[in-house]
Amino acid sequence: MLAFGIEFEVSKFCRSPKAEAQSPPLMPFRSGFVCILGRPNAGKSTLLNALVGEKLAIISPKPQTTRNRIQGVLNIPKSKGQSGAQIVLIDTPGVHKPDSSLGRKMMVEVREALEGCDVVLLIMDATRKLDQRDEFAIQMLKHSSTKVCLVLNKVDLLKGGKSRLLPLIEEYKKLHPFHAIIPISALKRDGLDILLKQVTAALPAGPAYFPEDQVTDQPARFMAAEIVRERVLIETEEELPYATTVIVDNFEEGAKLTRIAATIYCEREGQKGILIGKKGQMLKRIGTSARLQIERMVGTKVFLELYVKVKPNWRESRGFVEELDWRRQLAHLTDGRAEPPTASARIEDQRKNRRQQTH
Repeated sequence: MLAFGIEFEVSKFCRSPKAEAQSPPLMPFRSGFVCILGRPNAGKSTLLNALVGEKLAIISPKPQTTRNRIQGVLNIPKSKGQSGAQIVLIDTPGVHKPDSSLGRKMMVEVREALEGCDVVLLIMDATRKLDQRDEFAIQMLKHSSTKVCLVLNKVDLLKGGKSRLLPLIEEYKKLHPFHAIIPISALKRDGLDILLKQVTAALPAGPAYFPEDQVTDQPARFMAAEIVRERVLIETEEELPYATTVIVDNFEEGAKLTRIAATIYCEREGQKGILIGKKGQMLKRIGTSARLQIERMVGTKVFLELYVKVKPNWRESRGFVEELDWRRQLAHLTDGRAEPPTASARIEDQRKNRRQQTH
């Protein structure tokens, strides 16, 4: 538990939904898209994983771990006096001022996620002092009419507890008219129930967009590539912070065995040597740990082959960076054949059209 009563504090800063105050009959089913926005390393992916209850987004101590939009689906069942809801959470890359093709593509992902969302969760690290990078993230929301909930994360690490939290909340309130301000610890899952109540109340009435048993729109192929990339980030520590990416070249699912071949791209020969390691030990370690995680994800044994290739300055190559988008990779797998749009693509169009109609 936190050092202070999180429910007591939240009640001071969250606007209680009118529906709760009037205690009306059961409200209609609610649904919508919730964009998780924030600086690198604020805890966006940790929050997504904690809310959904599954590991959908990879996590590492390095900034800019998340490079693509990742959707997680959270179904809230009906309960006494409360309607059911489906919340589609969209994890985004960390907000930053880009200095490469990769960085620019990541910020495109952020802006596209903001289009058509119903609620924004602006997540901030409560242990960090406010600076220009925080203000840059807030500026992105200045001309939006979307409800913004400020989520102050890592309050369990805040020295001084309540005496530090209250002035911090007052400081943030001066920067934007937030719909609610909610302190949490995503890692310890403290405050998440209150957060979900606020988000659900802010969503419009609407249908479920995904089947009840679906937790993400990400294909297993893409998630396998991300697991390998996570292991690269963790195993190589500070040696290869940004210079690597992973593309799955082959993904064959069987009843008992899944065969995967993937390539780890880096920018220099020296980096390739680090990735392979002495007598191939580093690559073997990366492969073994990734294979075990992928097996838990797909529910079968996995045969994983890893290759390492040098692609000089790939982060500056707009064409190569575009090819890292899993949606584009899936399009290539059809060999140019016309295919009907995926459910996720149709839902994406629906949410953008709905927002356009409300403005």
